[in-house]
Amino acid sequence: MQQSTDDPEPAHFTVDGRGFIPTKYAQSHWGSDHLNGPAVVGLAARGLEMDCGSADLRPVRLTVDLFRAARNAPTTLNIAVVRDGHRVRVAECEVVQDGRPVAKASLVQYRPSSPPPGELWEPGPVLAQPPDPDGSVPPFVGSDDVGWTRSPAAHQNASRKRFYNDGIRVVAGETNSPFVRAAMVAEATSLVTNLGTAGIGYINGDLTVALSRLPVDDWVGIQADSHHAADGLAVGTATLFDSRGPFGAGMTTAIANPAAQIDFSTRDFGLGNISYE
Repeated sequence: MQQSTDDPEPAHFTVDGRGFIPTKYAQSHWGSDHLNGPAVVGLAARGLEMDCGSADLRPVRLTVDLFRAARNAPTTLNIAVVRDGHRVRVAECEVVQDGRPVAKASLVQYRPSSPPPGELWEPGPVLAQPPDPDGSVPPFVGSDDVGWTRSPAAHQNASRKRFYNDGIRVVAGETNSPFVRAAMVAEATSLVTNLGTAGIGYINGDLTVALSRLPVDDWVGIQADSHHAADGLAVGTATLFDSRGPFGAGMTTAIANPAAQIDFSTRDFGLGNISYE
């Protein structure tokens, strides 16, 4: 996926009537006809926020179940509010291709209020200082052993990983909201927790992102917190952060997929690459 001079503002989808058409930037490394996780997550997050968002409520949890491979095909959304209360609103979204759902998302929104009295424990994770964005599209990938680079190939090691990105547009001609940016970067929970010495051999089947607030910057960082694996099943958690510090968390579950192992050392990652999964 190379960014050409004809694509000054790359996006995952274009609008076609009431639906969406994937672009080359939505392509996944898991397969030539697969869409990447940020594209699907971003589209669901955008749809839920546009149809069910409120200035009086704040998105606090988005869960996306990626139970079927999304393909390079016309895509539609089915969105509905399932609970609408004074302090809590819950909405659901189906991502549909060829008449059947390929993913299902739920969004929980709370009404902000004053915090209760008292002091609480805070983990205060040490987050590696991200580089200054230089105006180019590709994200930064970092690890304790290497530092920051623009390609994941240098980080096929056994140390802690992190990711720093602004997320390309979900839909051409639109600017991503802070919520959509956070959701798309949170999808890299799988990347920062499942990237090892031989690349990525676990494919995530879901994403849960929880937010205490929305990011204040265009570029958002995510750093691995934990990774647990047994019998080909894995769970990973990560912290989202911006220039003000941590503001949320991501969690994914994943299943071993060694037949389609992504070995970044054998891939060409020029400056046009957008997504790493």
